[in-house]
Amino acid sequence: MPDHKQSKAIPTDEELMQRIQQGQESAFNTLYDRYSQRMYRYFYRMLGQSAEMAHDFTQELFIKIIEQPEAFDTQRRFSTWFYAVAGNLIKNEYRRKAKQPPQAPLDDAHHTPASMGALPDLDAEVRQAYIEKAVQALRPHHRACFLLRYQEGLAVQEISEIIDCPPGTVKSRLHYSLKKLNELLSCVLGPNA
Repeated sequence: MPDHKQSKAIPTDEELMQRIQQGQESAFNTLYDRYSQRMYRYFYRMLGQSAEMAHDFTQELFIKIIEQPEAFDTQRRFSTWFYAVAGNLIKNEYRRKAKQPPQAPLDDAHHTPASMGALPDLDAEVRQAYIEKAVQALRPHHRACFLLRYQEGLAVQEISEIIDCPPGTVKSRLHYSLKKLNELLSCVLGPNA
């Protein structure tokens, strides 16, 4: 005998938002489970790798859904709207600080002077740390495009809608980000990094 509960289709994000707008708490829990880790990771990388800030901003983002679920137009794509709201929170934080977020230098206690050449035997953990620092060194609008594309896997058109700029600008920012990361990382990891 087939189980009808298992044959139910998994609701889309947009359907979950409709249910949240109707007051269904379980829909919010499902949406939270889908996006909380992803948004934490996004905030962590956009806000200077502060775990505390990433946690606080993730919570604030979901509180906005609880307090104003009607702000979402269920005819639109949820992820585009959600990342736009997250981006606005980040922009507000940058404005609040009245300066750009701290630029993470590539030089630190673990860095070997460039005169010693490339370090071909770097283990994956150290390599990843350098990559993280290089991403943090990008300007905030370049970092946002880079993370939305390469961490979150969003299309150029979606990123364009999220950050409210033309797709050509997104492509330009992505190109610049990759070029800058290549420059930063080749200085530390060598030209074949």
